[in-house]
Amino acid sequence: MNNLDKSLIVFKNKNIRRIWFKDEWYYSLVDIIQTLTESINPTDYLKKLRKRDEELRIYLGTNCPHVEMSTLTEKKRTVLAGNTKDIFRIIQSIPSKNAEPFKRWLANVGKERIDEIENPELAQIRMKEIYSAKGYSKDWIDKRLRGITIRQNLTDEWKERGMKTYTDLGILTAEISNATFGMTPTEYKKYKNIPKESKDNLRDHMDDLELIFTMLGERITTELSQGEKPETFIQSKSVAIRGGNVAGNARKDTEKELGRPVSTKQNYFSNSEKKKLK
Repeated sequence: MNNLDKSLIVFKNKNIRRIWFKDEWYYSLVDIIQTLTESINPTDYLKKLRKRDEELRIYLGTNCPHVEMSTLTEKKRTVLAGNTKDIFRIIQSIPSKNAEPFKRWLANVGKERIDEIENPELAQIRMKEIYSAKGYSKDWIDKRLRGITIRQNLTDEWKERGMKTYTDLGILTAEISNATFGMTPTEYKKYKNIPKESKDNLRDHMDDLELIFTMLGERITTELSQGEKPETFIQSKSVAIRGGNVAGNARKDTEKELGRPVSTKQNYFSNSEKKKLK
């Protein structure tokens, strides 16, 4: 497989170029246009689309960068590219029958989200259905959903203490993970051989015990923070380490009894392959 093959995805039997850029996939907008409209000149179609739709023109100019991609003859060319969100935005402006299924899907997703805001239980039901469709067991799903609640309670507590930025939350989370498992989330994903380009949540690749100790570290941290009410980031960091240490010590005791490590290199991808083989 050459470099061009690695940068292509197949969509309705059409090749759409993509490149890993700013920690996510960016797709060639011209390729998207050609696939959805079957235009013989997608570049010109996109120009007319931007001219006709002022809001779209502003959106693309603000959000979509020009990146270098290979042509079919493996020549390097700079093309306008967008991430998944940008693609959904451009689909809304394409007056083509090929785009209608996507427009209906987006409308349906929008309705589902509004329904979930009015009735949060629907979101939980949807998540159970998604995980079940992926092949996860009911017991695992129950733990995963409980873990999501515990995680949300912890982040709410941190925000109450003034830790509101993504960076702050990431550092505190890494401290708990390192104290619990001896690995930060980034190191843990590498340990499990989860591809860098994958946006999968690390916890979706954990087994029951890994989820349990993750929940324990975060729940203890929440309890400590609520009781002590730390006023600075350094104090919250100390609390996070202590909460993680409680889970870490419990993990070590468990490993002594089981005679094996709690952390496993198994991930959802490898488990899926096993199911296919069976």
